[in-house]
Amino acid sequence: KLLSYLLHHKGKVVSRTELIEHIYDQDFDRDSNTIEVFVTRIRKKLGQDVITTIRGLGYSLEDPDA
Repeated sequence: KLLSYLLHHKGKVVSRTELIEHIYDQDFDRDSNTIEVFVTRIRKKLGQDVITTIRGLGYSLEDPDA
């Protein structure tokens, strides 16, 4: 779901809060590092440069062909 959401918003910065609100239900522990774990797993499979961390803002899925 995380990768799908980032693909839908490719090139835009998506905050951690926005990801949590759109991917998980309201009972999700917002202090959990689940988002970070999934981002790390995606990077291991697709490459480090695919998802960029914008410090203090969120994540951005980059076009690998750009």
